[in-house]
Amino acid sequence: MRAKPWPQKGTGRARHKSKFDPQWKGGYKVHGPKGPTSFFYVLPKEKRVEGLCTALTVKLHQNDVHFVDSLDLPTHQPTYLQELAEDRFWGPSILFVDDTDIMPHNIMFASAKTEGLTLMPVYGLNVYSILKHTTLVLTIRALNKIEKKLLHALHSYDNPKDQPAPPDEP
Repeated sequence: MRAKPWPQKGTGRARHKSKFDPQWKGGYKVHGPKGPTSFFYVLPKEKRVEGLCTALTVKLHQNDVHFVDSLDLPTHQPTYLQELAEDRFWGPSILFVDDTDIMPHNIMFASAKTEGLTLMPVYGLNVYSILKHTTLVLTIRALNKIEKKLLHALHSYDNPKDQPAPPDEP
């Protein structure tokens, strides 16, 4: 047990139980450590849609967006995928986007052993991934799904900028 800093009565000073109380220098912390602070937040929907539109537009103007019918490959060898990327000048890092999260087996095995190749479904597409990779390869079905989702988000009435003005009252 720790001793009182001075007697309770007779000194004319305030009563204290311990030198380790929170009001003393070097004393206890009142609520203790809280851990690391999280600064995570979710951007508003209209900002996320605007970012995706901008990122896709920039990639398109840089000729870094390519379209394929499907991601089926004839073999699961990584060298085939690397040669395909070199022949088509796709660059060192490629993001493959398909409309489903179940990818064809051959491209899964070929890209797993090759650095710089990433497979992603449409629902996971984000601005960071688009800008991180030098080339974006979309299937036609993925393109249609992205277009449908972006047009719906841009023209929905959830966006306060697009809502019609209220009628004037007399």
